[in-house]
Amino acid sequence: MGEPYYITTAISYPNGKPHIGHAYEAIAADVIARFKKAEGFDVRFQTGTDEHGLKMAQKARDLGITPAALAAEMSQHFIDMCDKLNIDYDVFIRTTEPRHHAATQELWKRMEAAGDLYLDRYEGWYSVRDEAYYDESELVTGEGGEKLSPQGTPVEWTVEESWFFRLSKYQDKLLELYASTDFIRPDSRNNETLRFVEGGLRDLSVSRTSFDWGIKVPGSDSHVMYVWVDALTNYITGLGFPEEDGDYAKYWPADLHLIGKDIVRFHTVYWPAFLMSANLPLPRQVFGHGFLLNRGVKESKSLGNVTDPVGLADTFGVDAVRYFLLREVAFGQDGSWSPEAIVTRANAELANSFGNLAQRSLSMIFKNMDGEVKADLPETDADAALFAAVADGIAGLRKSFSHLAFSDGLEAWMRAVFACNQYVDEQAPWALRKSDPARMEAVLMALFRVVRDLAIAVRPVVPTAIDALLDQMGQAAGARDYAALADKDWVAALVASGYRVDKPVGVFPRLELPEDVTA
Repeated sequence: MGEPYYITTAISYPNGKPHIGHAYEAIAADVIARFKKAEGFDVRFQTGTDEHGLKMAQKARDLGITPAALAAEMSQHFIDMCDKLNIDYDVFIRTTEPRHHAATQELWKRMEAAGDLYLDRYEGWYSVRDEAYYDESELVTGEGGEKLSPQGTPVEWTVEESWFFRLSKYQDKLLELYASTDFIRPDSRNNETLRFVEGGLRDLSVSRTSFDWGIKVPGSDSHVMYVWVDALTNYITGLGFPEEDGDYAKYWPADLHLIGKDIVRFHTVYWPAFLMSANLPLPRQVFGHGFLLNRGVKESKSLGNVTDPVGLADTFGVDAVRYFLLREVAFGQDGSWSPEAIVTRANAELANSFGNLAQRSLSMIFKNMDGEVKADLPETDADAALFAAVADGIAGLRKSFSHLAFSDGLEAWMRAVFACNQYVDEQAPWALRKSDPARMEAVLMALFRVVRDLAIAVRPVVPTAIDALLDQMGQAAGARDYAALADKDWVAALVASGYRVDKPVGVFPRLELPEDVTA
């Protein structure tokens, strides 16, 4: 196995069903995990649900069920979403699991042993929806004059006994972390966090006594831990902490926490401070991605424009949705989607450009060469130029994906696809069949080679369709990573095996806009 690589998503808060933002993050993380596997890394990929806190307790009470029953029912929706979207995680963590209680209480004990926890009284503004405390200076005024959080959520004045964490003690260490590493990406998130910490950190209230749906504070049973102490610890629970051998020793610190931009503060201020206090290694990087807007508008229950990602995948196909979300939006920035945009992008690039290239190439080999694969045919300058263009496009994809620039990487891949289609038009193998059958065979085998390489390159994004294509090209299931791109003898091996191309089946169907969609 290669070098370890550990990636996590944020754990989703299951007080409602998954929306497109959850799908976007899960798909992006899955593509990174598959890409790193293709590059030869030993990947560990974790996702899950964050099931404690006042919001869950209130929702369960409203429904007349226990919080545990609500958590189990709602978490299943997130597991189902991952299954539907082909999210190949290694661990799905639920914060109600006994192992998570044990890990979180151990983290608490280590912070307490460091002298960083003390009992006092909390008075301040609390947002139930954000599960976050806000300073008076951060509040905004709503249309009716009411006080709101910076996110526009309601806040209430809260007074209760609370344990506090000495966050102020870690201000300088955090600033040093930001200055000496690329801990926070993209730069815009780094700048926001830097300004917040430079403004001065106050100690953080880290327990509540007004409800009991959470992890109990060790030795202080009337208190449950602040949901963010509980939630953030999931990243080490899933590796077996507090045991510090095995998976924990192998994969921690995490290489990447992939999260939404609205929870950057918790991951880049509170989480590293908790870990510093507990004397544990810090994750290498936190990436705060942008929001996905529905026709330019943020999705919300009140607007009635919340998209069910499972329904979206049913309508357009999983691979088309995965490809669109990474192709359309510069990762890290906000982006917009619409049914029309998915259909347009998927048809232009997957169906018409690459899908048609693969289908035409295999069809011509099947019809004109009786499906026979040949190696070591003479090459012309045009062939050499094609191979160079494809190698260049694939190198561009790999370089961009390594920096999480998915849209740029797929742009480089598409340039290679366009070069292939131009080659087909210029070489016109259908005309060569009569005028120069030997040259026709060389052209078709050149296309067979580049289609296979382009397929392997883009497989992390659209794995189901690509595996169906590579099956039709005689490619072994274990030879679909990027190491296979360096194998110069694969065509000869295919010839020696007696493999023949059968009548191909298209893997990227053209999409139609559903009738119920109105612009």
